[in-house]
Amino acid sequence: MGYGDTDVDTAIDQRLAARLATLRQQTGWSLDQLAERSGISRATLSRIERGETSPTAALLGRLCTAYGRTMSRLLAEVEADPPALLRRPDQTLWVDPETGFRRRSVSPPTRGYSGEVLEGELPTGAIINYDAPSVAGLEQHVLMLGGRLDLTVEARTHRLDAGDSLRFRLFGPTRFACPGPEAAHYLIAIIQP
Repeated sequence: MGYGDTDVDTAIDQRLAARLATLRQQTGWSLDQLAERSGISRATLSRIERGETSPTAALLGRLCTAYGRTMSRLLAEVEADPPALLRRPDQTLWVDPETGFRRRSVSPPTRGYSGEVLEGELPTGAIINYDAPSVAGLEQHVLMLGGRLDLTVEARTHRLDAGDSLRFRLFGPTRFACPGPEAAHYLIAIIQP
């Protein structure tokens, strides 16, 4: 899946829309109930489920929290049966339409595994706020590959430069901000509690 491949991006967005609609139906929630649980307006939820708009990273984070799923798990659920070996062109790439944040699932989760690795690239000046973790107590390990990232975990900001690593358990809000001058490029290992 290459950068800027709009046909592939559109296909992923459509599969994601269908999966989100299915999840809501499986939980038995109305759009109003999901709006209340996620803090996302009913109209926006409807447009997302119909595939009329792609959710931002922040909105997808809220939906994952409502459904009790990590973002990687949700994105893996829109893929066909993932193989054990994933070549880079076959790794799922999702791009946040609001910030340009690029999220690549390096090791999509499958049954029987509790850890996963993702690669992130946050453009200079971009900021993503997550109100709450999708699953409380997630263990995360961040390794900076390049650039600079200001990562705020529960009101404490950590400035990370290339080669730096940070480990934490996530129970509250987080904020990812790239002060520049170049994009923040990093890996995150996520382990379910």
